[in-house]
Amino acid sequence: MKTTEEKIKNIQRIEIVVFTFVWMAVYAIPYLIQQSENKLFWDRILFEWTGITAFLVVFLVNILILVPRFLFQKKYFLYVVLAVTVTIVISSASVSFKFYLNELKPVEMPRMEIGPGMPPMELGDKMPMPQGYRAPDGPKKPSLLMQHVNSLIISFLVLVASIAFKMISKWLSEESLRKDVEKEQLKTELALLRHQVSPHFFMNTLNNIHALIDIDTETAKDAVLRLSTLMRYLLYETTLGHSSLKKELEFIESYISLMKLRFTNKVNVTCVIPTVVPDIQIPAMLFVSFIENAFKHGVSYRQQSYIDFSIIVANEQITCFIRNSKHNDLQKAEKKYSGIGMQNVKKSLDLLFADKYQLDVIETTTDFEVKLIIPYNK
Repeated sequence: MKTTEEKIKNIQRIEIVVFTFVWMAVYAIPYLIQQSENKLFWDRILFEWTGITAFLVVFLVNILILVPRFLFQKKYFLYVVLAVTVTIVISSASVSFKFYLNELKPVEMPRMEIGPGMPPMELGDKMPMPQGYRAPDGPKKPSLLMQHVNSLIISFLVLVASIAFKMISKWLSEESLRKDVEKEQLKTELALLRHQVSPHFFMNTLNNIHALIDIDTETAKDAVLRLSTLMRYLLYETTLGHSSLKKELEFIESYISLMKLRFTNKVNVTCVIPTVVPDIQIPAMLFVSFIENAFKHGVSYRQQSYIDFSIIVANEQITCFIRNSKHNDLQKAEKKYSGIGMQNVKKSLDLLFADKYQLDVIETTTDFEVKLIIPYNK
């Protein structure tokens, strides 16, 4: 599993690759335009690249220096002053340099027609124009002031684009960090859940065993063995965060058996598990929160109650059904299910299985049913 630092470095690498390709595309524009016109003058291409390089410098200075050191540090006024100053200086220097290069460039003399049937005469750069000859008017160039204005507009657009680019990159990094923090928090909750069999459960179980010693010795012995199985599982089998399905089901059987000692015949508890359990690993204590909720909210000492628990293992999937009765008196006392809460259970499942699980919760006025399907690998 990648660490947060590795993920942030990957985002930074992607950032470099993206803006490299973007600027390569921008630099290719003058070449592609001339190719489309079937003319290729490298001096003109280099001339256009001079202006593009100035925009690239604005982009790099802003994204590497100004945004991280001033904008992200909430030094907004200083950032605005520096960003505007840098943009104006670089843009003005670029336009002035291009103007200087344009002035040094010799005037190209067009070919002159000298008569019918005669080939046009090439005029060299140092040859004087023939008397009375007037070169055709070319496209009118914008004034120096307009060139400065146009360059400034593009430079500020590049500045805004670089801010947006850096903000997206920062958001992705923070989102990755936030998800990692959330995962660590959920892992902590899962670790707590693995050790979260209520102390009241142990106290009540021991009291029940104490009462059974004189009444039903064999049942008391069986209860002690099941309590030992349960505690051994909690202490030794859950430390790695996963366990075999067989031991998980043994834990559930022991838990349900000990809980049944507390209730009268008005509570009907069924537990159906496979007779042959495949040797597979699953997250430890995965089903306990559902069973705890079923006992806590599905049992009434004054009314007939039931809890049905079953596990089906087939087609590389584990399907868990938990169904219990629902009583109005319990719902009035506490409307929401406790344990680590259904929302936290869903978050834990998201962490463990991403989108590869299915959780269906069906609630009626008399019943509460949970169906959980998870994948497994042999």
